[in-house]
Amino acid sequence: MPAIPGSNAPFWRRAPKLILRPLDYFEDNYRRYGAVFQVGEGPPPSIYVADPAVIQGIFQADAAQFHVPPQNVGSGLTFLLGDHSLLLLDGERHRRHRRLLMPPFHGDRMRAYGNVICDLTAQVMANWQPRQAFNLRAAMQDITLRVILKAVFGLEEGDRYDRLRQLLSTLLEGLGTPFSAFFIFFPGLQKDLGPLSPWGRFVRIKAEIDALIYAEIEDRRQHSQPDRTDILALMMSARDDQGQPLSDGELHDELMTLLVAGHETTASALAWALYWVHWLPEVGDRLGQELDPLGSAPDPLAVASQPYLTALCQETLRIYPVAPTTGIRILSRPLTLAGYDFPAGAVLFLNIYLVHHREDLYPEPERFNPERFLQRQYSPAEFMPFGGGHRSCIGMAFALMEMKLVLATVLRHWELELAPGDSRPLHPVRRGLTLAPPGRLRLVPLAQRSPQPLALTP
Repeated sequence: MPAIPGSNAPFWRRAPKLILRPLDYFEDNYRRYGAVFQVGEGPPPSIYVADPAVIQGIFQADAAQFHVPPQNVGSGLTFLLGDHSLLLLDGERHRRHRRLLMPPFHGDRMRAYGNVICDLTAQVMANWQPRQAFNLRAAMQDITLRVILKAVFGLEEGDRYDRLRQLLSTLLEGLGTPFSAFFIFFPGLQKDLGPLSPWGRFVRIKAEIDALIYAEIEDRRQHSQPDRTDILALMMSARDDQGQPLSDGELHDELMTLLVAGHETTASALAWALYWVHWLPEVGDRLGQELDPLGSAPDPLAVASQPYLTALCQETLRIYPVAPTTGIRILSRPLTLAGYDFPAGAVLFLNIYLVHHREDLYPEPERFNPERFLQRQYSPAEFMPFGGGHRSCIGMAFALMEMKLVLATVLRHWELELAPGDSRPLHPVRRGLTLAPPGRLRLVPLAQRSPQPLALTP
């Protein structure tokens, strides 16, 4: 079979464009080399994949065919999430953690989380004032962080809640800059030169966050409450096949993983969705026609089941996926798929952004068009904002429900418009490992659609 085409430019030459202009980097290589291309000097080769036939084969392959890159150990991501993070585990440890973590994100639990999401959105909206523009991403980050602290950590308002909220906001905002990505891609920059140095400040904030999380875990162990339904409580009660629970260290690392993976990502997706609703009035009009008949106190799960609202969220995640690639997979043994020979040791990056912009799958891919998801059912290898296969995101259902309920609650309660200076096309910017709308994006509340916050199902 023909060799996989690509460039042998060293990482230090490719890194600036990859970090600062990632979409241009992917598109340039796609145009030059096709849907499967390799980069770097190798061996082993680093290969980007944007061919759905190859991706489907990877998703369906035996999990033992792949392993997590060992270079993650000691990296900035490991320091942030911990050695026990589901994102960084491999083999049997990865399977064990997935089995223990999956139950809280499915079934009847979703109804309780839905009410929490609506309530917390209403709390944030209560601070908005007519004709006073607000920073959209900051507002969405406020909502998603409150959801994490309440639904995941199970924290009630108080000193620990307030301190964690402050520290986590500071930490994640510091990680959300293009500059911070260099610390993740280049571990050699991780130098603690004191509390005023960038990495030193990060280390100290992280240490205080760790202490607060461990204190919460200890309090839960000493004061068990079997009727609790937050995700931490369910994680603590879970047992593996040998009857063993997650340790304190494992609980801490998975909480950090859920926080980092579920806060910034969902906030960015919500900011994009609200931008599109107000950038394209016909989108907002059709969504309003779907939501208005639901009444003043709809069941959150009924709201989340609305087809156009669902399609709008899907199109938001398609056009500018928050994560441009899935997690790294390294081949443990050679694999042949769809006419390509992948050698053992090959580092595979499944490129979500390029797949979502294939003309053969999504005509006019640069156009925001939710109707495409009402007209066609896409396979897991064609639409994959949450990855796929045995390493798909366990919080996918929760994240989609959160997106839909926050959007519906905001749009049913407030009439909004883009701030005058933001009424122009926007493009993603780098925020650490993710892509997001520019931080300057603002909305202006014009008037409340109802005199009081929406009544919610008890």
